[in-house]
Amino acid sequence: MDAGFSSSSPPAPLRVVIVPWLAFGHLLPYLELAERLASRGHCVSYVSTPRNLARLPPLRPAAALRVDLVPLRLPRVDGLPDGAESTNDVPDEMRELHWKAFDGLAAPFAEFLAAACADEDRRPHWIIADSFHHWVAAAAVEHKVPCAMFLPTAAVIAVVQPPPSEHDGARAVTRPLYEKEEAKHLYDDQGASGMSLVQRWSLTKERCTVGAIRSCVEWEPESFHLVSTLLGMPVLPLGLLPPSDDGGRRRPGTSTANGSEHTTVRWLDTQPPGSVVYVALGSEVPLRVEQVHELALGLELAGTRFLWALRKPSGAAVLDDDAAASLPLGFQERTNGRGLVTTGWVPQMSILAHAAVGGFLTHCGRNSLIEGLLFGHPLVMLPIIGDQGPNARQMERKKVGLQVARDENDGSFNRNGVASAVRAVMVEGEARSGFVANALKMRQVVANKELQDGYVDQFVHQLRSYADADANC
Repeated sequence: MDAGFSSSSPPAPLRVVIVPWLAFGHLLPYLELAERLASRGHCVSYVSTPRNLARLPPLRPAAALRVDLVPLRLPRVDGLPDGAESTNDVPDEMRELHWKAFDGLAAPFAEFLAAACADEDRRPHWIIADSFHHWVAAAAVEHKVPCAMFLPTAAVIAVVQPPPSEHDGARAVTRPLYEKEEAKHLYDDQGASGMSLVQRWSLTKERCTVGAIRSCVEWEPESFHLVSTLLGMPVLPLGLLPPSDDGGRRRPGTSTANGSEHTTVRWLDTQPPGSVVYVALGSEVPLRVEQVHELALGLELAGTRFLWALRKPSGAAVLDDDAAASLPLGFQERTNGRGLVTTGWVPQMSILAHAAVGGFLTHCGRNSLIEGLLFGHPLVMLPIIGDQGPNARQMERKKVGLQVARDENDGSFNRNGVASAVRAVMVEGEARSGFVANALKMRQVVANKELQDGYVDQFVHQLRSYADADANC
């Protein structure tokens, strides 16, 4: 029970508005947070666009009555295809148009919030907004609703805003040149949108009361304690929000006609325990065709079993469903029997939970890291963009796996580097034993339900405390 309330007068439920960025790597963990809040009796308005909401998994019955899915129509922008609402739908060359459409949500969001605040029974106690949502934070200020800014991991913040000197166990971080070059785009004005990501971040931060971080000190003890100081604002940990027990539930339209298991799971059923490396590099930043070739030939050279969830390469003139056409000539025939390449949606949680899977080749997006370590899988790490590089270095320091060797200047990798990393992580021996042991240690953090639930409870308590303090000012 929250402090400050008597047992005869339990606190009223909080009303929370959640506004995620238009990418499923953000939409899904926000939905997990919404359901966890709702399961504790709180009322959540989850705001996104109609098509994004329609593609979310069904709400769990225990939460459905307290989560209101609020659709805001994405404005039409010349040049942006109809229905391009998530980043999955938008080719690289149209990203600036997507940002422009995203900023067009400011007016409908302001109308939604004004209507909610006009009714005391609906007035939100808090808004939780993603890091780019400066117009959400501005509307919150206008209506005097406290706003929490959803933050990246502590490892990323420590790289972007490093401490002036090493102290309290913090370590200096050396970024490869290609990563520094890639980070320069954060200062670009995104063309048609007229605003850089750094500007969006800064405007959002200065209008928010607190930060909310999907992390905890047990996950990143070396940098977590620095975040509040570096940002100059209170930071509330949410824990890791690992997918719940039914987190692998099917999305609408993905069941087979007879309700049988997905073809990837049936294939895994025929493989020896712990023998398969699952390869999935996310959907937001596809590899180029030449990178797909080096990854494929590296898997072939490694000689281990693999299951590869392949997305259409960047710049390839093929459909997602025909992404396998971009593979090296004869690759699938040569690896037939020990490898499976699949395109389209796959039940990632079901795959990672399968006994045949013994490792995870990942781009090191935060969702994938949490999901992989939820099952104690050692990692082969191939970060591509954004927070993935700092995440990978953080996991490598924990010795839960190995990064694929990269060229320091341009970030390129080759088949030999892929094969070497895959063998080290997957082939039985001293190296693999160490990676497995350390991955299982991390599993004790991710899969600790009491620990993770405690962070959500603590988060709710802190929201109440800040709201009460603000009301008494």
